[in-house]
Amino acid sequence: MGQFGTPPQIGRLMASMFDFEGTSEIRMLDAGAGVGSLSVCFVDMLCNQPSLPELVHITAFEVEPSFGEGLRASLAQCHSLCKKKGIKFEFDIIAEDFIQYAVLSESDLFFSGQQLRFNFAIQNPPYRKIKSNSEHRKLLRRLGIETSNLYAAFVALTTRLLEPGGQLVAITPRSFCNGPYFKPFRKDFLARMVLKRLHVFESRSDAFKGDSVLQENISLHATAGSGNPKNVLVTSSQGESGEDETRREVPYQKVVPPDTTASFIHLITDGTSELVASQMDHFKADFDELGIEISTGKVVDFRAKRHLKQEAEPDDFPLIYPGHLQKGKVVWPLDNSKKPNGLAISAEHENLLVPNGTYVLIKRFSSKEQRRRIEATLFNSETVKPSYAVGFENHLNYIHSNQKGLEQELAEGLTLYLNSSLADMYFRLFSGHTQVNATDLRNFPFPSRDELVRLARRTHSVVLTQSEIDQLVREELLSMANNKRSRDPVASMEKVKEAQGILKELGFPRGQTNVRSALTLLSLLDLKPESEWKDADSPMRGITEMMHYFAEHYGKEYAPNSRETVRRQTIHQFLDGGLVVQNPDTPSRPINSGKNVYQISPAALNALRLFATEKWEEAKEEYLSEAGTLKELYAQRRDMERIPVTIPDKFG
Repeated sequence: MGQFGTPPQIGRLMASMFDFEGTSEIRMLDAGAGVGSLSVCFVDMLCNQPSLPELVHITAFEVEPSFGEGLRASLAQCHSLCKKKGIKFEFDIIAEDFIQYAVLSESDLFFSGQQLRFNFAIQNPPYRKIKSNSEHRKLLRRLGIETSNLYAAFVALTTRLLEPGGQLVAITPRSFCNGPYFKPFRKDFLARMVLKRLHVFESRSDAFKGDSVLQENISLHATAGSGNPKNVLVTSSQGESGEDETRREVPYQKVVPPDTTASFIHLITDGTSELVASQMDHFKADFDELGIEISTGKVVDFRAKRHLKQEAEPDDFPLIYPGHLQKGKVVWPLDNSKKPNGLAISAEHENLLVPNGTYVLIKRFSSKEQRRRIEATLFNSETVKPSYAVGFENHLNYIHSNQKGLEQELAEGLTLYLNSSLADMYFRLFSGHTQVNATDLRNFPFPSRDELVRLARRTHSVVLTQSEIDQLVREELLSMANNKRSRDPVASMEKVKEAQGILKELGFPRGQTNVRSALTLLSLLDLKPESEWKDADSPMRGITEMMHYFAEHYGKEYAPNSRETVRRQTIHQFLDGGLVVQNPDTPSRPINSGKNVYQISPAALNALRLFATEKWEEAKEEYLSEAGTLKELYAQRRDMERIPVTIPDKFG
């Protein structure tokens, strides 16, 4: 049924998003309640507020009979919590299909005019597709709701059941933030609700790791009404426990850009993301202005099965699959390929083809492990055998000019721009999945035609590395946007990734190769985004000073309560691994002192200064071979500072 239980840590985080102040009577909706975990988190959070309501009434919808006993037990727990605080508690369990019930209620067909209304709603709705001809879709259309997934249906119905000013907190996949399928839902939601906060769970797997959910998830807080706020609070965290939380007030127009009809929602979680959005604001062109279009490949292989040829013969047409795109080039034909190389079709089926020419090809899907989401490849007529037409398979997008080839330099400029790290980072601001839809790119900002052609002319047809592409885009397209005071978001991203890579090479486990740990390493080396590894230094820094460094130089503003996470989940492991030393200035400083400082170890510093040079591998191996000795040395040093304590026998 598409149901996924809510871990208690996430439930508590969601409940903390509500504003309870000044509410004397709470009427709360928990649609798709399961065993009532969210209701318990909601009431527990409520009962710990300085100002308490007089009445709490929960209406819980749950159609699955096996959850009934657990749901009743949870609501009984809510009753006990409220009773201790002197709050009157009531509840209703409605064991019916929420969509059917809510639609009938709104249509005045069930209550004969008496409609359900709530001032609070919390939900983890089911995640499952709805068929276009299903009874659910027909019911939803009666209220003007058009969506292809149960989670969006639950949220859309809930917005109609909230009274003005009513609050909604929901956890959903991030997929609704962009793409054509959820456009009607986004427009409906943004017209009815005022976004207050968006929380991003940055890991694909941690939030619902017990259920193998691999989509990126977000939790949203919104109130029923109209009018856009000045800012939206955008927070993010790693894992289900909400650790490493970053917080940022983002202008509403940056989250929901006003100049697009697609109503995309951009998730700007840190200063680097905001810089990316600001730099992309300098590009004003779109496909119409450039005189180009984007389409999905016309050849759906299972429909064209009888036309497919494993090996293309002289009279066959070339057929290009994503597998033919390798390392920035089109490799055709592919020997020993699992996919066909050709199409044998007659004139009546030539609508599956496009004239041979110059196109920009983009894979529609990428694996979650891939570093890039957008991968653009230049296709030239010389790429394949002489042929007046070519077929592109349905898992490819192709950029064209009225279904014909592009001007060569324009195509080259588009390919370079789309392959830049800046474009890829911007795409990730509104896309939480691995699919690159044609609609997403239609709403993408582009440089002008002249700028793209100028970009192409700088390459002299030489194949460039990623860093060379980024440098070219920076110099040719962003020279006016960047200044000495402006931090380069691409350089920030690259430096963090390099630091993460180093920690992996040094053998640290997954929990110490994340962004937090990479930033900790960079702060202890005093390496800014534009710094070179050879210039690494070894300042002594406390946890708070490190976190200020993260914010100032890398735009990562962690919540103050993340200090303990940095200490427990990064610094302790760095100490154990001999990567850093504690209090080298005053070894006798108490462990609970607020003046504790940390410094990169001399051996590690010498090795890390050689990163990205031909001497790095040798230096790394030499450091790792000494690491055991270093650990023993540091352990002995700590032992020397210990004070013997004798415990009387009566304490065992």
